[in-house]
Amino acid sequence: MANVKAEQHQASGWEGILDKGEKILWQGRPDGKVALTPATIGTLGFGLLFAGFALFWMLMAAQAGGYFWMFGLIHFSVGLSLALIPIYWGSFKRRHSWYTLTSRRAFIASDLPFVGKKLISYSINKNSPLELIEGNPGSVHFAQREKRGKNGTYTVNVGFERIADSKAVYRMMRDIQIQHRTEETA
Repeated sequence: MANVKAEQHQASGWEGILDKGEKILWQGRPDGKVALTPATIGTLGFGLLFAGFALFWMLMAAQAGGYFWMFGLIHFSVGLSLALIPIYWGSFKRRHSWYTLTSRRAFIASDLPFVGKKLISYSINKNSPLELIEGNPGSVHFAQREKRGKNGTYTVNVGFERIADSKAVYRMMRDIQIQHRTEETA
């Protein structure tokens, strides 16, 4: 009877989502701190240059008198947006995300303003591309998806980003893969 209660408690809130026999192995949240990556540093530099040039232009235009300098505010705002949004958006998105690993799937839940609540599941099987990115905190990628950009589509890795116990979660996912291989050969 204790196991039934533990299983019911474990699946609280997951009714209708988990399959029969599916068990929650791990739940966690990503680190919400601002993280500078090479891509964000490049965008930061470009945005600051853009904003800096707009500021210089506004100062030069203001010397001529009148309100013509105000046309530079739009470019200055765009430059600041280019510089700051990529840095803070990732952090904001992680602070509004939750991760769950079950005996069969990985779930990524998010609750973002204007977007709402979203729950996406990814099957973990013998063919899932697992990648451990060590660090403090580390990340575990387990799927890929296509995104559309200006110049066509590109592939992005999907996974549990910036989690404290990345090695343990990676090990659990490897165990799930091994179990799938064992069941297949049996």
